Amino acid sequence: MKLITIGANEAGQRLDKFLNKYLDAAGKGFLYKMLRKKNITLNGKKAEGMEMLHPGDEVRLFLSDETIAKFHTVKQRETAPAVSLDIIYEDRNILLINKPAGMLSQKARPEDISLCEYLTEDLLRRGELTEEGLRAFRPGVCNRLDRNTSGLVAAGKSLTGLQVMSRLLRERCAGKYYLAIVSGTIAEKTGHQAWLKKDEKTNQVTILSRPEEGAERIETEYEPLDASGGYTLLRVHLLTGKTHQIRAHLAYLGHPLAGDRKYGRNARTAIREPVRQMLHSYELVMPANLPELPELAGKNFFAAPPADFRRFADTLGLKLPGKTQQRTCYRREHKLPTGNMRRSEKGEQNSHGNLVHTRASRLHTRRTD
Repeated sequence: MKLITIGANEAGQRLDKFLNKYLDAAGKGFLYKMLRKKNITLNGKKAEGMEMLHPGDEVRLFLSDETIAKFHTVKQRETAPAVSLDIIYEDRNILLINKPAGMLSQKARPEDISLCEYLTEDLLRRGELTEEGLRAFRPGVCNRLDRNTSGLVAAGKSLTGLQVMSRLLRERCAGKYYLAIVSGTIAEKTGHQAWLKKDEKTNQVTILSRPEEGAERIETEYEPLDASGGYTLLRVHLLTGKTHQIRAHLAYLGHPLAGDRKYGRNARTAIREPVRQMLHSYELVMPANLPELPELAGKNFFAAPPADFRRFADTLGLKLPGKTQQRTCYRREHKLPTGNMRRSEKGEQNSHGNLVHTRASRLHTRRTD
């Protein structure tokens, strides 16, 4: 007999889903048969498999050690190389990460290494996750950015964090705002609705002015922050989150993103544009009423744009909003063991002049309401 006590990362899912992960080599028919015969019980009672698990629940497997070993397989996990993660905020449930351009949010192919893999290695090295714990729960991102888009990505450290944050973003309860440098001059704040149709083969989207089979409605708002040299710096509010929405929608409206090779213009310009689209996810606004994640309620989080974005803005004479620096919640730059990082109890500045806080101080954030 084996006793499994449900922890925080196993709670919040159905019993049968948990068993599918724990006895991953067993078929569903076998698992339901064991439940019917009370060879698998929940809190000492017969279970159907539909029950939701809670912390402290006890799952008993009245199976031989040989049977458990047969169905409880050990999979070889690919390890990700050590990288530095720019963690803006972290608590027991979630992390907010300033993703660099060039990094995948999630795997596109089996051989890819993405932010999810880097995050898993980070938590394993810090002792906040175990190899055995990965059987029941894997940390993951709650929102995705294109490979060459930088900025805020929310990730779940616990099942609760992953589920709640994913729901908030999916249902648009949390506000997401981007900085974008686009060609042309835009003078007024405005919003536009259209329809987006994706070609799965080419991973490219088309914007339509009216509904069509297979097309999804999109809505994008934006306001100009500064304009110079034939370009405008926009603050974009993503009201619907579809593949390449901001890039394709703004290009459709005659204002493609600077550096966008897929949806941008091909004509030569007087100013040499960057090699990637000038799009940065820089602000996340959390709702005031958030009982599941009270630490986040009513807070705004900001991620400063990366160096290439700042350089191009400087070249054009565009002034970035000061609040990306002044109102950013306390940041913690976490270095994996390959590099050295200076540590202090009060925090210090790194080579970019950003305040780096130690583990003891990283949970202190600044309210912006």
